[in-house]
Amino acid sequence: MAFISRRKFMIGGAVSVIGAGALYKAIAPKQFEAEFIFKENGLAIRGTDPVAYFLEHKFIAGSDTYTSDWKGAKWRFASAKNRDLFTAAPDSYAPQYGGFCAWAVAAKGKLYSTQPKNWSIVGGKLYLNYNDNIQTRWEKDIDGFIRKGDQRWPEVLAKMA
Repeated sequence: MAFISRRKFMIGGAVSVIGAGALYKAIAPKQFEAEFIFKENGLAIRGTDPVAYFLEHKFIAGSDTYTSDWKGAKWRFASAKNRDLFTAAPDSYAPQYGGFCAWAVAAKGKLYSTQPKNWSIVGGKLYLNYNDNIQTRWEKDIDGFIRKGDQRWPEVLAKMA
């Protein structure tokens, strides 16, 4: 009969717990929420007010007077009202795909920057694009690009982990 000392038993138990933790970490779903927002110097979507796209139907620069921190980025707003609307329901106003170019996510599975004047609201969601040329491509098959982008977004995030 093999004898295991208390010390060996305790060490073996600790190694098992550590191993189980490492295994869980390897197979558990990854959380990406804070890291994947298009930002420059910590500022989301080039300082544009995301709520203004919905209320004013145009892009409007936000002010440093009205800000909110969300998902690791600083968001600017044109008014306290817009800031408060965003803070109450950020997922309703934040651009899809973290504010990265929607066309690039869909067509290439890559993260490209965006310009505030290249945008669409489709199905109550905001999509931003890289430039006028890409916006034109996007508009030729918006529904198809959204389907493909929704499919690819988790793959893009997984590559960035």
